[in-house]
Amino acid sequence: MEYLVTMTTHVPPGTSDEAVADVRARESEHSAGLVADGRLLRLWRPPLQPGEWRTFGLFADESDAALEQTLAGMPLRVWRTDEVTPLAPHPNDPAPARRGPRGALPEFFTTFTFRIPADAPTETVAARTAQEAARTRELADAGTLARLWMLPDAAGERRALGLWRAADAQQLQAVLESLPVSAWLATEVVPLSPHPSDPALAAG
Repeated sequence: MEYLVTMTTHVPPGTSDEAVADVRARESEHSAGLVADGRLLRLWRPPLQPGEWRTFGLFADESDAALEQTLAGMPLRVWRTDEVTPLAPHPNDPAPARRGPRGALPEFFTTFTFRIPADAPTETVAARTAQEAARTRELADAGTLARLWMLPDAAGERRALGLWRAADAQQLQAVLESLPVSAWLATEVVPLSPHPSDPALAAG
């Protein structure tokens, strides 16, 4: 099972630079072990305000309890709070064979909230759903769409998380508007910055 973890670190006032450097070095070494075990898949930096220290992590583990054990063993956990979001499979998630090259393009998260009109004909919904699947395959082949997951429902609304690659926000917006169900989506976009310990960097 995969999880998105928002990790927020609060270094206690008065902590020496040497102590911070030591914990960060041990965190990096420990993370490398999690990567080797297949538990840590990706790391990103979200947009940050001055003084903020946050990381998005994509983890894989057998269960919620196993993930908590994984997170608890990370050296930075002594200063960190973790917000865990379980990710469920999405029918349009690109298969590994269909995922385009990683490349060096910036990455973005999108959160889609589905708002299909109650009076939409069943035939129309089915047709657009099929067109959406075909379009996402095209975008995956092009390397634009990296991953898709289903998020836990919120207030009874279906939601999905996407990982995308585009030259900039304007290009991504054009891609999102090309989706056949775009008129039925409320979309939130979060730009991502590279994390120095991201496994994808080591993999090239």
